[in-house]
Amino acid sequence: MSIKKSILIRVRLVFLLVCLFACAIVYKVVHIQFLDGDKWKSISKERRIFYKPVHATRGNILSDNESILATSLPFYRVAFDPTVAKPEVFNSGIDSLAILLSRFYGDKSSDYYHRKIKNARHSGRRYVRLNSRQIDYQDKKVMSRWPIFREGKNRGGVLFEKVEKRFKPFGILAERTIGFINEDKNGAGLEYSFNANLSGTDGEALFERIAGGSKPIHDGTEVNPQHGYDIKTTLDINLQDVAESALYKALEKTNAEYGTVILMEVKTGEIKAMANLGKTKGGYIEDYNYAVGNQGRTEPGSTFKLASMMALFEHNQEVSLTDTIDTGDGRYKIKNTIMTDAKINGYGKITVQEVFEKSSNIGVAKLMEQYFGSEQQAFVDYLNKFGLNSTLGFQMEGEARPYMKDPQDRNWYGTTLTSMSIGYEMKLSPLQTLAFYNAVANNGVKVQPIIVKEIRKVDEVVQSFETRVLNEKICSDETLKKLKAMLEGVVTNGTAKSIHSEDYKIAGKTGTARKVKDGRYVREYSTSFAGYFPADDPKYSCIVIIDSPKGVNVYGSDVAAPVFKELADKAYALDLAMHKPMHARVVPDKESLPVVQAGSFDDLKLIYNKLGISTRTETADEDWVKVEAKRRSLEFKPNPVLQSKVPDVTGMTLRDALFILGNQHLEVKVEGMGKRVKKQSVAPGTDINEDKTITIILG
Repeated sequence: MSIKKSILIRVRLVFLLVCLFACAIVYKVVHIQFLDGDKWKSISKERRIFYKPVHATRGNILSDNESILATSLPFYRVAFDPTVAKPEVFNSGIDSLAILLSRFYGDKSSDYYHRKIKNARHSGRRYVRLNSRQIDYQDKKVMSRWPIFREGKNRGGVLFEKVEKRFKPFGILAERTIGFINEDKNGAGLEYSFNANLSGTDGEALFERIAGGSKPIHDGTEVNPQHGYDIKTTLDINLQDVAESALYKALEKTNAEYGTVILMEVKTGEIKAMANLGKTKGGYIEDYNYAVGNQGRTEPGSTFKLASMMALFEHNQEVSLTDTIDTGDGRYKIKNTIMTDAKINGYGKITVQEVFEKSSNIGVAKLMEQYFGSEQQAFVDYLNKFGLNSTLGFQMEGEARPYMKDPQDRNWYGTTLTSMSIGYEMKLSPLQTLAFYNAVANNGVKVQPIIVKEIRKVDEVVQSFETRVLNEKICSDETLKKLKAMLEGVVTNGTAKSIHSEDYKIAGKTGTARKVKDGRYVREYSTSFAGYFPADDPKYSCIVIIDSPKGVNVYGSDVAAPVFKELADKAYALDLAMHKPMHARVVPDKESLPVVQAGSFDDLKLIYNKLGISTRTETADEDWVKVEAKRRSLEFKPNPVLQSKVPDVTGMTLRDALFILGNQHLEVKVEGMGKRVKKQSVAPGTDINEDKTITIILG
């Protein structure tokens, strides 16, 4: 066969194969287009059209007076369908719209937005995200009036895609208590614990996939979301602020590791403040709920002596507060360990009352040995009866479980009874300790602490949480009488006498527990103070824990008790119901008039009328007056406060002086001690310039 013929045959074969392949392609196209067309159109539609969840609005978290602690605010991303607007609307408005977008976002030129929108319209793109930056509701209202946008979604093509953000109006106040929840549904605090109520139920709507994103299709099949419920807490924002501020100052002053404060209403168990601050490189923040969780569960130390004394009095009612115990020279050997007291050389022979007031470890240990040495199980049984071995069933997730030893345990040693009696070899959370102290304040009724009062749907109460009694009578009335006397004695005569108040009675107990590191007790301490006030008619109970303070004075009386006092003072000042009532009428001593120099005309007039003291007034038009004593009466003289002039505040109370000077926009510095202003650094009547500072001296 010639070479020419061979090549011709090969070419024909290749041509035949190409023709067959082309026919196959044509057949496949026809088959897909006409025979399988409906099938592939259906698949295409299914992939292009899809249901997307529409997230429910999360409920609010409210304080006790319904101030918002956490809420969801709407933000928006701006998208645009440039194919919707009619040509005349689009062409007349595109230039102005591009300029407005450029000015508003400040990131691109007006030419950029002009080209972006026009190119999308020409190419038929039905979805363009104009900018990734989120805008708030006020910005949305402004944008809705812009050219093209003012035509709305259906005729103008503007799309405001809603995005919700969690917002806390009071910033970091009660941050850990309010808590958080992330996209994985993990979190902490109230946000996490009540997520099922707050989150609501998501809806869904039909969306279409288009170039650059997706677009909602309003076909009537949408399922509207069921928005979350609001929860009303028991927190008082004023007391919460004071608690956090006082705690922060104490932690910063002592360079401590962490601290917690809980303030609770005695009768109801409602928590009015819960502050938790932990040490970080940048200062102290609410990084963990030490009040409730496992990290705050520690050996309570001397605050636990209240439980030991309760067990003692219940076991033997004949034990009197005047019975004496010889605590010796401050060192006492128990088995192979030495127990010591805080005072060098010891307290010697002291009463049971003084054992508690002075927080004598040896005194408590000897009492335990005397009455429970042969009945150690009875001691633990009393603690269990008091509920100290059980959780409280608190409303927030993560409540720590108490750790309490039992004589049947393998790690119950010969020294365990005496160690437990002074707050060692066992662990409690601050909330569990407070609930026990609260029961003493509440005449033996132990109530469950609560932090959420109601779950609401708008103004309708869906669920309410009432005070729940855990133990109707934690101990006998005789025992309560002794315990209350001892707790008051701690503040009047004992380790916490530095926080004694003349205005109201405080009852409580200090605690200073050595910490364990690597299985051994070291010279680092967890300091505490737990108690209630006013002691004669308790309204609030409170516990303060400050962990690992540094410095010379690291006892509960030096570190934790002052925080308690600061919070108690504020709570007392805010709650007029706790104040002692004034007598309806006090018979004045006509021969000696009260020494008052200046103040509010209305206040002074009211007081003197109540006291039955004669007054004379030069004018009735002035808000502020000076007082001049006559023989048998007081005379009010005008003390006007003039605009842009330094007022005369000498003789006024600090409160009145701060009020007047603050209203004049003066920065005030206070020096000295006393009830009234003795001097002021800037003379009355002086012109007030910018950044004016005035110093007032009390005397």
